Amino acid sequence: MRLNLPGRSGWQGLGDLRSCMLLAALVLASLLASCTTTPASQAPARLGLKLAPAALGANISLQQHLTVERNGRVDQLDAALEIDQQQFNMVGLAFGQRVLSLHYDGQTLQSWRHPMLPSQVRAEDVLEDTQLTLWPLAAIRQALPAGWAIEQQGLQRTLSLQGETVTVINYSTPTPWDGKVELNNLRYHYRLTIESVSDTAVDAPAPSATTVPTAAP
Repeated sequence: MRLNLPGRSGWQGLGDLRSCMLLAALVLASLLASCTTTPASQAPARLGLKLAPAALGANISLQQHLTVERNGRVDQLDAALEIDQQQFNMVGLAFGQRVLSLHYDGQTLQSWRHPMLPSQVRAEDVLEDTQLTLWPLAAIRQALPAGWAIEQQGLQRTLSLQGETVTVINYSTPTPWDGKVELNNLRYHYRLTIESVSDTAVDAPAPSATTVPTAAP
């Protein structure tokens, strides 16, 4: 599978300015990966969701624009995402530079990061947020550990732990990979907005199997 990556931004020749921009991009990537400023010993555990690519029930190829809002700061990042029955591939870019890539075959998650990328950036967190927004509710629910729950009301999806809301996801359309998705993580205090555009026609089964339901089961 070959990802159709967005073009480079043409910052070559700007010397130190370009280096500063790249450093800013790496900081953004750490925000995207949902790392927290709370010390590791105090940070609450993530869900740890890892669903098989085939559980999505569709083959998709997307160009995405992501906006991260955290502590009053707004940052942006581009990504290329491809998922089929066998694998999940994502590449994150900032200022035309590749800062993070993920490959997941349903068994093993492989990742690459820019050498300057902070160690707190976790490929598992990027995969988790993507699957929470795109995968069918039933597939997520079957994989949840004890104490976790996920519900759907219209175009809003809510993930909770022991009755306390952890993540709220709002969709602009019934199909998760069309239009805009807003993920609000209340535990790590960040908002992720994903605007997706399909590269190619989506190969999916009947809409009832893949689209966001209009009410919780």
